[in-house]
Order: sequence, then C-alpha cells, then structure tokens
Amino acid sequence: FEHVAATKLELNEIGVCNIATDRQIAFDPYDQNRETGGFILIDRMTNATVGMGLVHFALRRSANIHWQAMEVDRLRRAELKNQKPVVLWFTGLSGSGKSTIANLLEKKLAGLGHHTYLLDGDNVRHGLNRDLGFTDADRVENIRRVAEVSKLMADAGLITLVSFISPFRSERRMARELMPEGEFIEVFVDTPLELAEQRDVKGLYKKARAGEIRNFTGIDSPYEPPEAAEIHVRTADMAAEDAASMIFDALVARKIISG
Repeated sequence: FEHVAATKLELNEIGVCNIATDRQIAFDPYDQNRETGGFILIDRMTNATVGMGLVHFALRRSANIHWQAMEVDRLRRAELKNQKPVVLWFTGLSGSGKSTIANLLEKKLAGLGHHTYLLDGDNVRHGLNRDLGFTDADRVENIRRVAEVSKLMADAGLITLVSFISPFRSERRMARELMPEGEFIEVFVDTPLELAEQRDVKGLYKKARAGEIRNFTGIDSPYEPPEAAEIHVRTADMAAEDAASMIFDALVARKIISG
C-alpha cells in the first residue's frame, strides 16, 4: 500500500489523523490497554457505525493558542544575512551518501559566508526525536518534527540542509507544504540498494538481513522514491564531491545563492 496525504477517508480506507472531542474523555493508548484504547464513531442521525479507531497518544493541545506576530520577519532576517532562506531536503536510502554530500555542500556554503545549518537524521534522534522508534507511525512523526524545525530555521533566514531517509512520499509532501513556494528543494540521492549494501559503513544492512533490525528501509520497510525531485543525484555515477558541486551549481542557477 502507499502512504498518501488526505483530507478524508473513503469506505474501508485506513488513516492516521487527529481527533478533537467536545468533552473530556478517559482513555489509554491502545498498545497499553485495548479496552480503553479503541473507539467507534456513530452517526447521531442514523445510529450507524461509520468508523472505528485506535488511540495512539494524546496531543495535549490548547484551543486558545494564537500566532504571535513579530516585527522582525523572515524577510528582514534573510536581508541581514544577505541570502535567500531555503530548505534543501536530502532523501535516499541509508548509505546513499546523503549526509556526506550535505556536509560537503554546507562546508562550501559556509566558506562563502552563507549562514547554514545541517539537520542529520542520526543526530536528531539523539535529542529531539530520541523517544521515537522506527515503525511507520514513528517515522512519520520523526519527519513531522524535523519539518517544523526546518520551517523555523528558514524563518530565521538560514539555508537549511536536511538529511533524512524520509522514505514516504506523503511525509516529504507534508514537509514541502509547510514552506512558501520555491523555498523547498527536494534532493533525491539516488543509489541502488545493492550499492548501498556494499558500502554499509555502519553495518546496518548486515544486521537487517540477519533479522537483528526490524523495519529497516529497503529491506523490510519500503522506500518510495521521489517522482519529481528538483535535484536528482545518482551517486553510482559520481563522487560525493561532484554531487555537492552539482547541487551548488543548481542553487546558483535558481538564484538562491550567487556564484
């Protein structure tokens, strides 16, 4: 099956969504208590059951939160840095070279005086996302958090490089939709699975093949390649340095930076 963003569910479709109730209710997460962690939805007019669900967790959101406007906006912050804010979203299999290429690109940008920040998938899981695992639901939440952080960094006027496997098209689409038009650039670091396994610097593929790691992208969890990435890098045909230079040239061509 394919993960897609949606605003409604048709008959027999399954989705992940947020639900608000008009009164407080007691519940437990379904994985802790199946009796109080499941629910059904009943049509008040017909008394027909129209849906059912499993509770994952409480959002703990307030209905009385409003956006606070600030006098120093994203345009002013970008002007101070003499650059255009943008999010460069690197996606690809583990071992494809995403972080290596992103690191080389950031080094080049910083050397030219640009203000940057690189969000790496492994590093973020040491702090912000340390509570998340590798189930499909956790992967989506992992990317949701990083996408929101990326948005804040772009709002600060930074050139933000994001290096995450981000295997599902729907989650990458969600990240794109958070950004203004033209400020999200998807970089597909395209590497054949066989080559990624040969590299296997961290030994993760070997563990996944041996059954020691579950839900590993490319082995027992799917990777959905981009259908129309702004930048497509094929690492089987070029070195990491050449890939970084290619992306740099693309940023110049798009007038994100000057050459």
